[in-house]
This record gives sequence, structure tokens and C-alpha cells, in this order.
Amino acid sequence: MSEPITSRRGFFWVGAEPTTQDGGGTVPRGQMYVEWESPAEESRPYPVVLVHGGGGQGLDYLGTPDGRPGWAAHLVREGYTVYVVDRPGHGRSPHHPDVLGEMGPMMPTEAYLGVFAPEAFAEGHTQWPGGRTTDDPVVGQAMAGSGPMLADTAAMHALEQRRMAELLDRIGPAVVVCHSAGGPAGYLAADARPDLVRALVAIETVGPPFAVRPGVFSLDWGLAAAPLTYDPPAADPGELRLVTRESDSGIPMTLQEEPARGLAHLSRMPIAVVTAEASPFVLFDGHLVAYLEQAGCDVELVRLAEHGVHGNGHGMMLERNNREVLQVVLDWLEKRDIR
Repeated sequence: MSEPITSRRGFFWVGAEPTTQDGGGTVPRGQMYVEWESPAEESRPYPVVLVHGGGGQGLDYLGTPDGRPGWAAHLVREGYTVYVVDRPGHGRSPHHPDVLGEMGPMMPTEAYLGVFAPEAFAEGHTQWPGGRTTDDPVVGQAMAGSGPMLADTAAMHALEQRRMAELLDRIGPAVVVCHSAGGPAGYLAADARPDLVRALVAIETVGPPFAVRPGVFSLDWGLAAAPLTYDPPAADPGELRLVTRESDSGIPMTLQEEPARGLAHLSRMPIAVVTAEASPFVLFDGHLVAYLEQAGCDVELVRLAEHGVHGNGHGMMLERNNREVLQVVLDWLEKRDIR
């Protein structure tokens, strides 16, 4: 007797621009790999698009570095169709420098640990599934899927926006979840297709604008690369009048001068900014929220600890209690009647 079918799955690519490579011949450029899975009986009106961070890949949502199911599987069990992307140039989305552009440097394991498992937060970071050394096997598994991003940030963000928009055009209205340095892809997708993004869930993202740690990221890295749609319009980020203010954490906060331009498209959907208590991002999560609020967005700061979920860091979808973390997101979607 055959086992009942519990899900359907497959994959496809969006955007394969034909280009001529050095030496001749036509090759695809900038295609984005998309893996999907649907439950046998779909019970949710909107699918979820999962966008990975940094130099990672969609595998961040398919499983954890210590071998447990990832958010994609949990969402399917909850009745959602899920689309997991490898941003262009990452994972199964090919990157050849002669075609896609020069690669930037890879993130060293030491830098990865400084964000995902920092010693300064070790006492409260109880859900990290591995150790905190470069030779730890769980850390090794996490780093094995990591690669470089495009050296040209502006080109990278513009390409991600086009591919995410093409995906939304193909699948229809969806919830977009983005993480870390995959944040710009999420914001830019929502800006390009505001009628197709029912909600944007920003998991400890870099975004417009941000200050992560002095010397690590800059405002221009996230904002100037691919401008968002403002009202009144700002054709260039240099047209925005920005001011820096002190904050309780000691990390300066960047806002617009008043009267502030509105974010004409991002203000058309609810946004959740999700952060964990044992992550450096908790020191400046309010900065992004304040910037979005000032620009007229419907945004809510969702701190896991305030929902009874403790011990998490930046890589919360990879950690021991990743299902509990996901429940906080699902509860927020239900509260906003986006289920």
C-alpha cells in the first residue's frame, strides 16, 4: 500500500537574461533559483517567500546546521506553500565573474561568529546549536554553504529587485520573509510590487537605512545601492536630508529631517521587524522601526523575548528552538489577518 502524498515540490528559475560571454557564445545571466513545496491540502491563502541573508543560500530555511528541519518544512506543515530562493550568484544560482560581475570577499568564519554567535552575548545565547570556535563542526556546516556577494552592491540590489519582482509576478500575492543582508532584496521587492506583497517580515535585516556596527556597514551600502520610491520623489539618495541622533544604545540613529519624505510603496503593507535578545541587532532594532514609521509605514517591532521566546541570536531560523521562533511570526501574521 503506497504512502499518502503529504506535499508536492519542485523548482524553477526566474530571469535568465541571455548575454554574450568573453570568447563568444550566448549564456544566461543572473538567473535566480527557486525551490517550492506545497502541502497536499493548501489551507492558507498566501504563499511565503523565504529570502536568505548575506552570502548564504536558501538552504538556511531548508534545514539547520545540526540536522533539524528548517522553517520551510514547518510552514508546509502549517498549510503554506513555500518558495525558497537562492539570490542571484548564491547557492544554485550560478555566479561566474565574467558574466555576473566581480565577486566580493567571502565572510570569514571569525566574522560570522561575531554576528551569529558573539562572545559578548554568549551567556544569554542558549539556543545556538553549536560551539563558538572556527573548528566547531556545526559552525563548519553553517559556513560550508557561505559564499561571496557581488562586489558591485548597486548592481546586486538592482538584480535582486528584478528577480524578486519576476517571482512575485509568477506566483501572485505572497508574504515575503527576508533575513540579514537579504533585507534589501525584500524591501526592494515590496517597493517594486507593493500590490503583490501582503506582508513583509524583516528578520534582523540591514535595510533603509541602518547602522549595524561602526565600520562594518554604512548607510550607503543599503540605501544608495537601489533607491526606494519616496513621496515627494527622490531620484538619488543624495536628495534625502538625513540627520543623526544619539540613541540609548550608544549607536547613532539616522532619520530624515522633517518634513520627511514618505515611502510611497512600503507604506502599503504591514511590516514586522523581528529581533532576538542575544543578538547585536537588539542594540539598534528601533532605528529601522523609527525610520520606517517616520516615512509613514505600518511597522511593528517584534522582539522575541517579549513573546516568551528566549535565548536566540541573529541566526534564529537555525537555532534549537527555530519552530518556537517561527510561531511568533505566524502569530503576528494571524493578528494582522494575513494567514
